[in-house]
Amino acid sequence: MDLSSFITSLTTSFLIFVILMILFGWLCTKPGNTVVYYPNRILKGMDPWEGSRSKTRNPFSWIREAFSSSEDDVIALSGVDSAVYFVFLGTAFGIFVLSGIVLLPLCLPLATTEKIARVVDSTGKNAFNDLDKLSMAHLKEHGSRLWAFVLACYWVSFVTYFLLWKAYKHVSDLRAAALMSPEVKAEQFAILVRDIPKSSEDLSRQEQVDTYFKTIYPDTFYKSLIVTENKQANKIHEELQLCKKKLTRAETIKEMNPEAPTPTHKIGFLGLMGKKVDSIEYYNEKITELTPKLEAAQKETVKEKQQAAAVVFFTNRITAAAAAQSVHDRMVDTWTVLNAPEPRQILWTNLSKSFYAREIRQYVVYFIVFLTICFYMIPIGLISAFTTLPNLKKLLPFLKPILDQDMIRTVLGAYLPQLALIIFLALLPKFLLFLSKAEGIPTVSHAERAASGKYFYFSVLNVFIGVTIGGTLFDSFKDIQEKPDSIVDKLATSLPGNATFFLTFVALKFFVGYGLELSRIIPLIVFHLKRKYLCKTESDIKEAWIPGNLGYATKIPNDMLILTIVICYSVIAPLIIPFGAIYFGLGWLVFRNQVLNVYVPSYESYGKMWPHIHVRIVSSLLLFQLTMVGYFGVKQFYFTPVIFPLPIMSIIFAFVCSKKFYRFFESSALEVVSHELKETPNMDRVFRSFIPPCLSTEEENEEEQLLNAERGNVKQYDNALSQVSKIGANV
Repeated sequence: MDLSSFITSLTTSFLIFVILMILFGWLCTKPGNTVVYYPNRILKGMDPWEGSRSKTRNPFSWIREAFSSSEDDVIALSGVDSAVYFVFLGTAFGIFVLSGIVLLPLCLPLATTEKIARVVDSTGKNAFNDLDKLSMAHLKEHGSRLWAFVLACYWVSFVTYFLLWKAYKHVSDLRAAALMSPEVKAEQFAILVRDIPKSSEDLSRQEQVDTYFKTIYPDTFYKSLIVTENKQANKIHEELQLCKKKLTRAETIKEMNPEAPTPTHKIGFLGLMGKKVDSIEYYNEKITELTPKLEAAQKETVKEKQQAAAVVFFTNRITAAAAAQSVHDRMVDTWTVLNAPEPRQILWTNLSKSFYAREIRQYVVYFIVFLTICFYMIPIGLISAFTTLPNLKKLLPFLKPILDQDMIRTVLGAYLPQLALIIFLALLPKFLLFLSKAEGIPTVSHAERAASGKYFYFSVLNVFIGVTIGGTLFDSFKDIQEKPDSIVDKLATSLPGNATFFLTFVALKFFVGYGLELSRIIPLIVFHLKRKYLCKTESDIKEAWIPGNLGYATKIPNDMLILTIVICYSVIAPLIIPFGAIYFGLGWLVFRNQVLNVYVPSYESYGKMWPHIHVRIVSSLLLFQLTMVGYFGVKQFYFTPVIFPLPIMSIIFAFVCSKKFYRFFESSALEVVSHELKETPNMDRVFRSFIPPCLSTEEENEEEQLLNAERGNVKQYDNALSQVSKIGANV
């Protein structure tokens, strides 16, 4: 990429961001759009215009609110997991700011002022473009200036160690504060039990579990909930709920226009064919028919479909925490116990999978992920190779007249490879989440952490390494074929050149990506289309604007990819550091607004994602250090062994952090849960909160919704519906 393409890319991306910012500032002030831009406020019973003197909201007040909001505000509105995400963004931002303070004034002048003969390659073109002069590529081999870059490697490493240590301690404090809360949390009084063996005394599963735990914990055992196979009951329950929803919709249509004919629909394929029936009468009949069916299925499920897993409840949270950390059997494959998650997190179908089934599934999934990485490596390498303009001219010569035009060449050179890569990567996350759940993981948050890890390693291997290797091998295939031992030199010398690709990639991600995130253009269009053509009831409208959660399974790996790229190139091409700092600084600002106003968390794991984030940051740092060892070797720097201690130090640092902090994230410390509660827990309510919806009665489901409202899941539901009604009147 030449300098003009690079500047064009940055300028265009910045203009798109400015346009999207202005669009957001205008759209978010419209009363009819509040449910798209402030759904979290509405669900918490807050006024979207709170703090404004007029009936509309200052379009730029979000910036002031984002900066003025505290960590406690984030936790109150979106939970500890969201606060931990901001710790990650702040740590990454700090790494790049502190690194840039030293590296930019130290390394850039040394690289640009180096007097070196201009190298000409075999095609007669200058091998160094203007951006290469700002990187280590412009330094002489054996040169004494390389010592400054050695010091830069140590500085980046020590800054990362320092900030990661502070962050780990801070997140540990956040987790402790949340777990010692005086509020009653149902999951703190329960444990998950898997791999229950067959009873040798001909007891029922319920009697077996109750007897086992009552013997061990005679004073604090409350009762157990046996996990059942709920497929049939769940199917009937979902059909019943759908009929109730459609009945409400039909009745609403009739109430809106009493003189109109009664709503009708066809009962054939997709409602497009078959007999036409009266909707209200039909759905009333279906509800009458399905209700006894569900009751019969519930009885059959509870009695005959019990599985080898259970949720066991205790009357105090200290016993539950101690039980979750204890070994309950001599054999590893029986009476496996772990902390209970929130009821809404449990993947019920995975609880009954046996110990050996989980082990086998894990290795099978790892093998599939390995094949996926290898499979994707090929197309990503091809995308990297084919989407460069010189290679497009070679492969598609008939496009040469078009590609030679200045404007087209500049635009394609600036955007084509990056857009192709971003679109290609968007296809993967759901597949990896499916694989993680297939391992037998018991909770949604754990499955998302596992999917996040797979996506991160996939991104690093395929994007960071794949782009570098793919582009280099394609460009230099003939040279490597003639001289195979030159492949290492070719890969090393290509690193500074690839920095320009990644500079544009990072800029595109933060300018265009954050602009789209903030403006929420696509969700806004989808909401208004649904509201106009599909929504008939207040419930329909609410479903149309509910935003979902932040999406940690994809968000964190994408951020980690940027962090890996910037760290690995921070010394080779220091110009990338400001781009990394802008990415994480702007991300902190944009997502502060989104977390406070938009996204509604679907679960709370109390910061369990952090150890995984920490390990991957250290992995990125280790990759950077190994890359620098290789690159100094290619530069024939005689003192390259000076870098050798850095990878060893990173491994030791990761080991020490794991030993010091990790256990508290795996289990609850008894000292933390020993604090007094503000009220005596209602154990019957705690127990019923874990009953799956398909096995609950209508009264229990309503009480569970109330409990979720109190926990912050759907606070002030009635207030939210009234707010929707007001908004609908203003549209």
